[in-house]
Amino acid sequence: MTISSSLNAGVAGLQANATRLASISDNIANSSTFGYKRVTTDFESMVLTTASGSGSYAAGGVRTSTQRLIDERGTLVSTSNATDLAVRGRGMLPVAQRPDVAVNQDESQMFLTTTGSFRTDSDGYLKSDSGLVLMGWPALQDGTIPSFPRDTADGLVPIRINANEFSSDPTTAIKLGVNLPATETEAGATGDPEQLSVEYFDNLGTSETISVSFTPTVPGTGASNEWTMTLTDSAAPGTPIGEYVVTFEDSRTAGGTLLNVATVSGGAYDVATGTVIVNVASGPIEIDIGTYGDSDGLTQLSYNFAPVSVSKDGSPVGNLTSIDVDSNGFVRASFDTGVTKTIYQVPLVDLPNPNGMIALDAQIYQPSTDSGAFFLWDASDGPTGDIVSFAREESTTDVAGELTSMIQTQRAYSSNAKVIQTVDEMLQETTNIKR
Repeated sequence: MTISSSLNAGVAGLQANATRLASISDNIANSSTFGYKRVTTDFESMVLTTASGSGSYAAGGVRTSTQRLIDERGTLVSTSNATDLAVRGRGMLPVAQRPDVAVNQDESQMFLTTTGSFRTDSDGYLKSDSGLVLMGWPALQDGTIPSFPRDTADGLVPIRINANEFSSDPTTAIKLGVNLPATETEAGATGDPEQLSVEYFDNLGTSETISVSFTPTVPGTGASNEWTMTLTDSAAPGTPIGEYVVTFEDSRTAGGTLLNVATVSGGAYDVATGTVIVNVASGPIEIDIGTYGDSDGLTQLSYNFAPVSVSKDGSPVGNLTSIDVDSNGFVRASFDTGVTKTIYQVPLVDLPNPNGMIALDAQIYQPSTDSGAFFLWDASDGPTGDIVSFAREESTTDVAGELTSMIQTQRAYSSNAKVIQTVDEMLQETTNIKR
């Protein structure tokens, strides 16, 4: 009977609006939850009678489908924690669940989220209050990130910070910007050498010194414009590690710049780069003295000995002071020596259909067949946005909109209840016919 279908349609309407109210209540309850993605409920009609002119109609009712809009982005708000992270634009952060990390160590299952407040726990893992551990690619000792597969999470490991970590970098390059006095290569000069000491750090972070002696060649007449540069290492005293005869220009256009460098001992002078390589106790060091005709290396002008610019790489042993994450996802450790070192890189994970992922507790999501295959991008590369530190993403719930939908749902629920009440009265009248 069509009257029975009306009753079923009314019941379906109650169920559909109850489902919609459940999604509304969930959205409102999570209106202050960072990273929460709102749920929408759509109604779909059900048609049971398709033949026209049959003289009767059976109500099919309604059914619902719900969807979590994971691709929607909430407003970013600033915080005071450097490892509070949010994604600005497309892409998601890879995370793991802390209990899984404790069991599987570096083979934890990857989940995705768009924001998180990460701080180091007792084991040094960058973990949120909800138990999510940030994942990334580990850097090599020199701070570079090796090549990892981008279509699998096999290269990702939970990010772990050693708060008591020490770090040092050996010196591998030195640049000398020194002016030698031209008057010392003239006839009648004293011929006294000029001395320069340059600190370097060995492979264990110990401070050592390269002593550089510049001895002028004093001619009988005129000016030689020639110096002998001798280098010695404090870690192996008494033995020169390099000796070079340096001649300078005295022309009007290039006066005071390098004219020629003759190697007596040590690594040969490279005309193209202006460098020599000498071997100290801890290994080779490249020393830049400038190219021919160049004025930012060794020069010979006037009567002053002046170490204008002496620079080097490397650093002594330092203590870890802070951790931060830049917009490209590089996790950097800062030490009290002023050195900053890259230790991990956090990629951004992108999928063809983010809304097809499986939603789990604590605003994390798991890729599925409906979401499509994922790909790990460098932040700010490809279709992805960047990573913002000192920030969290707010809930995408619009409370005013949800309250309006609640009023509509309440009215629709009441109307469907009225339909059931009316059908009940009609069935009662049908029962009364027999009396």
